[in-house]
Amino acid sequence: MDLLKKFIPYYKPYIGVFVLDLIAASILSLIDLVFPQLLRILRETLFLETPEKIMSALLKLAVLLLFMYTVRALCKHYVTYQGHMMGARMESGMRRDLFDQFERFSFSYYDKNNTGEMMSKLVSDLFDISELAHHGPENIFISLVKLIGSFIILMTMNFQMTLVLAFVVLCMAIFSFRQNKIMRRTFFDNRKKIAGINSSLQDTLGGIRVVKSFTGEDIEREKFDRSNEAFLVSKKANYLSMALFQSGNNFFEGLMYVAVIVAGGFFIAKGTFSVEDLAVYALYINVFIAPVNVLIEFTEQLQKGAAGFQRFREVMDEVPEIQDAPDAKEITTCKGDVDYEDVSFSYDEDEERVLSHVDLHVDAGKKVAIVGPSGGGKSTLCSLLPRFYDVTKGAVKIDGNDVRSLTQKSLRSVIGIVQQDVYLFNGTIRENIAYGKQDATLDEIRDAARKADLDEFISTLPKGYDTRVGERGTRLSGGQKQRISIARVFLKNPPILILDEATSALDNESEKFIQKSLDKLSVGRTTITIAHRLSTIRNADEIIVLDSDGIQERGNHKELLAKDGMYAKYYNMQFGTL
Repeated sequence: MDLLKKFIPYYKPYIGVFVLDLIAASILSLIDLVFPQLLRILRETLFLETPEKIMSALLKLAVLLLFMYTVRALCKHYVTYQGHMMGARMESGMRRDLFDQFERFSFSYYDKNNTGEMMSKLVSDLFDISELAHHGPENIFISLVKLIGSFIILMTMNFQMTLVLAFVVLCMAIFSFRQNKIMRRTFFDNRKKIAGINSSLQDTLGGIRVVKSFTGEDIEREKFDRSNEAFLVSKKANYLSMALFQSGNNFFEGLMYVAVIVAGGFFIAKGTFSVEDLAVYALYINVFIAPVNVLIEFTEQLQKGAAGFQRFREVMDEVPEIQDAPDAKEITTCKGDVDYEDVSFSYDEDEERVLSHVDLHVDAGKKVAIVGPSGGGKSTLCSLLPRFYDVTKGAVKIDGNDVRSLTQKSLRSVIGIVQQDVYLFNGTIRENIAYGKQDATLDEIRDAARKADLDEFISTLPKGYDTRVGERGTRLSGGQKQRISIARVFLKNPPILILDEATSALDNESEKFIQKSLDKLSVGRTTITIAHRLSTIRNADEIIVLDSDGIQERGNHKELLAKDGMYAKYYNMQFGTL
């Protein structure tokens, strides 16, 4: 019932279509009920008249029946087309809601959840919900109209025999209700297992270059086979419960016919029922059983849709860890002063702290570099500034404003990030450069490319800025991808810049040229650089040595070398003086 309450509001935008769909469905059902009754009336009236009267009435009868079945065909068209489109629009709306919810989640959600499982919820789960949204009310409504209508007519034809029939139907309903609970569990397990397959597939295909370079095909095949086999086992349990459900209901259907034949024979022998009435009664039994079959078949669809909607609601009901405060304000002008005040952070409450009591001030326009061992919290420290994560203790401020008091969109609009692992979308160079400024003109895009020393390379391409980069930029070299990411930030033109090991994955020659672009990019901006290659940060205004215990050293390049501490050790290791 809780799921049903959450499902019903999705019909609200389509209430007109929904009502007309049910009206059309009811007309379909009534016409199906009318035919056997019309046959019964004709048998007792017109077909007892003279041949002449019968012949003269046939044309009117044909016109009536033709009109009736034309209306039926039109109603069927509306139910099939508009009903399905209503379900498709509901599916589309839910998919948009789910996508929006995924975008609201912070990095911590993606740290814990797999992309393949999220894709499964976006695609296969919602398709089942769409089918349920259309066929659910329609099938139930049509079936109830036919069941109630045919039952009333059967009661008028023979009260005692219909009571016998009702007892069989009651037993059938009890059986179906119990078996239905089992089916629901198996369908929900199916959804989880197919998500596991999607997860395994996404992991393998996303890392296919690593798989092939390490000849890991057998390893990946084994991993995929495990998830595939788990899905097969789940399907086996599912089909077993379905088989019991359908075969049991099929048995009860047979009992209905047995009851009709035996009870009908009994009442004919007693002289209270005629053979002709039994024939018409049998026609209504078919009308009565047809919706029962529909409901039986619909049960599978119901359970699939319910399982999918339950997984959908699990995501929609999850509260994003990072949200705008109710009174959050937009940052309209930004000088670029950055403060970390007694900042501590851990990814989970029960985990060890990644950062402890960090205090750091960066004046607007200054360049600060952060160095230290891997796992020391350098990238985490930078991720707190745009609020990819929230501090566990303390505060991060821009121009004196706690970042938690600012809207996420305006906060991130004043921060540009160049990362080591560059992500390019499967589109053109132009689209990737303009990602942070969708309304940028081609001249603005070219200017950003020139500043990133990319324009000359692009001019050599047959399609220039309209050249497609491939998935994740696979058609470009590492240096070319990095230049696009730098051009992207040039175009965004933020006052605060984070360089997260932007050159560490490049060869020496590429690093030299990229570093020149980064130097141009950082002019006049507050720049925080995370670096392993210490040659790239010699000119920083301040260098921070950070590890899991906090800031260990700070000063400029010469001062830190003179201290002969951790920084000097790292420097001497890199340049071979130890």
